[in-house]
Amino acid sequence: MKLYYSPGAGFLAFPFILAFIFFTLSAIHIYWGIGGRWGTEAVIPTTTEKQKSIMPGKLATFGVAFGLFALGIFICLKAEWLTLSIPSFISDYGLYAIGFVFLLRAIGEFKYVGFFKRIKNTKFAYYDTRYFSPLCLVVAMLSIAWGVYG
Repeated sequence: MKLYYSPGAGFLAFPFILAFIFFTLSAIHIYWGIGGRWGTEAVIPTTTEKQKSIMPGKLATFGVAFGLFALGIFICLKAEWLTLSIPSFISDYGLYAIGFVFLLRAIGEFKYVGFFKRIKNTKFAYYDTRYFSPLCLVVAMLSIAWGVYG
């Protein structure tokens, strides 16, 4: 029995995973934007004195929700689950841009966010190290791999 390798065949799950991540995160941000409180104490970076380093308002939260939703739509377009005319440079380089942005988020800004943060003894830092930054790294890897091989 001979096995054949097709680079595209192994990447069929990538759009499902990416779309699920983006649409789920968008829904969570909408929930926060309309006043939901679940999880909010763990998702905003804080100083060691428990002071929030940023305090995003409703407009910023809905902006993030819209951006994540747009990324989910883009993934659906790239997977050809939706048809919509988009500029070819977005279609050609969009996955790489997504990967680059989420790789930067995973690396962080070296103080509160990312794998290389200095402030590590807060609730946000705990969740960022274990969940948020690894998720960003997974999104980056899936996006770039799908762009290269998919």
